[in-house]
Amino acid sequence: MSTLLLRLAGPMQSWGTDSKFDVRRTQREPSKSGVIGLIAAALGISRKDMDALLPLASMRFGVRVDREGTMMRDFHTAHPEKGSSYVTHRYYLADAVFTVGLESEDEKLLRKIGEAVQAPAFPLYLGRRACPPTGRIFLGISPKNLEDALLENAPDTASRLVRDAKEGEQGGLVRDVPVSFDPDRRGYGFRRVVDYPLQAGAEHDPMAELEG
Repeated sequence: MSTLLLRLAGPMQSWGTDSKFDVRRTQREPSKSGVIGLIAAALGISRKDMDALLPLASMRFGVRVDREGTMMRDFHTAHPEKGSSYVTHRYYLADAVFTVGLESEDEKLLRKIGEAVQAPAFPLYLGRRACPPTGRIFLGISPKNLEDALLENAPDTASRLVRDAKEGEQGGLVRDVPVSFDPDRRGYGFRRVVDYPLQAGAEHDPMAELEG
């Protein structure tokens, strides 16, 4: 088992999973669908190629929040028809920094992804096209599992770990597992997620205070 590590940083990021109509929201951390979309762009995968998404979406996914960033709202005036207009509200994270982990037994696939993000087939962006990444993206491939790889060398600024729940583990449901990026029939599945604070780079144990 190995884990691919990516650094996602930029002036603005936007990771929406429930955006509708005139309000385009963002999560506080990268979504799985957004990161898989970035990887698919790097690999040159067509939006209509659902089969190519399967091995990517099946990897365990986690995010270490290295810097939370600041929530911002922008207003856009749309003019769908002559003489009419309406205002849309779009939310972004400013100056946020994340370390993303993708765990898989297929190290060949992880190496292929690592090479692709360093020389992408299509432009990469952090959730929306207006949000290009800055700095180095590919951090390497760790021989450790998802949790250990993300906790290793965590900076003092790291505040949270958000990851796919293990089998039998409780967690909230998020609908951001990509099934299809086809504009005519986008589809997303659910995953169970756990989100907990980090203390001195270690996983937080909520029961520790009750022991002893």
